[in-house]
Amino acid sequence: MNEKWAQVRERLTGFWNQYSKTQKWVLASTAVFLLLAVILLTSWLTRTQYEVAFQNLDSTDAASIMQYLDGQGISYKLSPDGTSISVPSAAASRARVEIGSQGLVQNGSLGFKELSQSSSSIGTTEEEFQVKYRNALNGEVQQLLQNKQGVQRAKVLINLPQETLFAGDEREKATASVVLSFKPGFRPKQEDIDSYFNLVKTAVPNLAIDGITIASTTGDLEPSAALGGEGVTNGGIEQQLASTRDFENEVKKKIQQFLAPMVGMENMVVNVVSTLNFDQKSTESNTVVPLPNNDNKGIVQSEQHTSETSTGTDGAASGVAGTGETDIANFPGGASSSTSSSEKTQDIINYDFSRVKDLIKSAPYKVKDVSISVGIDSALMTPERTTAIQQVLVASVRTLLAESGLDLSDQEMTKRVSVLSEPFNASAAQTSGMTVSAYWLAGLGVLAAALLGGGGYYVYRRRKSAQEAAALAAAEVPRVELPTIDIDNVSSESQIRKQLENLAKRKPEEFVNLLRTWLVDE
Repeated sequence: MNEKWAQVRERLTGFWNQYSKTQKWVLASTAVFLLLAVILLTSWLTRTQYEVAFQNLDSTDAASIMQYLDGQGISYKLSPDGTSISVPSAAASRARVEIGSQGLVQNGSLGFKELSQSSSSIGTTEEEFQVKYRNALNGEVQQLLQNKQGVQRAKVLINLPQETLFAGDEREKATASVVLSFKPGFRPKQEDIDSYFNLVKTAVPNLAIDGITIASTTGDLEPSAALGGEGVTNGGIEQQLASTRDFENEVKKKIQQFLAPMVGMENMVVNVVSTLNFDQKSTESNTVVPLPNNDNKGIVQSEQHTSETSTGTDGAASGVAGTGETDIANFPGGASSSTSSSEKTQDIINYDFSRVKDLIKSAPYKVKDVSISVGIDSALMTPERTTAIQQVLVASVRTLLAESGLDLSDQEMTKRVSVLSEPFNASAAQTSGMTVSAYWLAGLGVLAAALLGGGGYYVYRRRKSAQEAAALAAAEVPRVELPTIDIDNVSSESQIRKQLENLAKRKPEEFVNLLRTWLVDE
């Protein structure tokens, strides 16, 4: 066994000694490099890859998740700020599903689940129940808000009024204070803000819009006027600006279509500035219209005729005419009678007229004022053409301002329409500058490509020249003439030793080459 180990060691030693010092350094460094590469590759392939499974956590949710992961034997890493937890990539999906099914991520609030948790063994007092109910209501509203798009975190505090048994006492109103944190880059629109107010209002009993306060990182939020607030209605200021921009672009497009056949699109510049009124009005009109074919009396709905006639007689007995002491002789007495008659007629006719109900709602906006400026290349313009174009634009502006209620004179209209006739040299210079820049860029690109190609060709030629020089040098290496010693004609060892000593003294390099040759032959 020892002889085998000795032979193996001798072979390894012989294999190692056959290389030069430089070759030994190359072999040793290569072996060390390969060993380090294997170690690093093995450690990289076998290490555990972690990925973020839960983020934006508060301390309560983070503690619940960590406790669950410890119980399941799943390793994890907690971020330095304590808001994110990373788990192994192989178990990330399973951990998300299991923790989500357990309901451990509550964003700091349990909602109405808190009421189902067991309290003391003797029951729950009224004060304890009220505290739990308020906390649960805060948590439910908080979870609803955090499910809205763009909301990253919410904090809710609701104050409920004290219930009273007396009907005469004025009941207090509920209030709610909300603080919202939005995701980076999200900016809520007025519709989103109104949805926040409506959500809180409908979730809390006896809560009015004016009792809700919502604050955010960008400032306090206000409901729209439709909800009784001071916010902007009808889509907000963004929609109004978009409508104004669309109106100006449409007017600009029509002017360009009118002028393009005469001067060309590249020879004109059009600018439109407008002011729009977005106040909307709704008018209801009820009109009664008689019938023209019935003497404008309308349709007879009901008719009643009443007629009444009466007859009566009036008479009284008296003495003989002219026989009394105070009577006048021969005067007729009062024994005569009278008959009376009366007639009463009443006609009642009810007419029904046609009624017209008009509900008029104004347009989304009206044009309050508009200004148009047109610049045209002077090379294509004459005074007559300038005047004609300005007259056409003035007529267009009058049409646009027809519903504005403005009565503008011709002088005021010319202030709103301007036609400029200027040379477009700056535009041409700019165009030529762009062309020169393009040529410069193209030239620089070609020069860079030429330099890269020349550098590559230079490196290639240099390597090829080095290879040719090495091959030529190898071919031109002078053959070493080894010294010869005539051993056959020398009879004694002393003479051989003497020749070798003389050779070693006179030509030591040749003597060394001779020894090497003998060793190789043996």
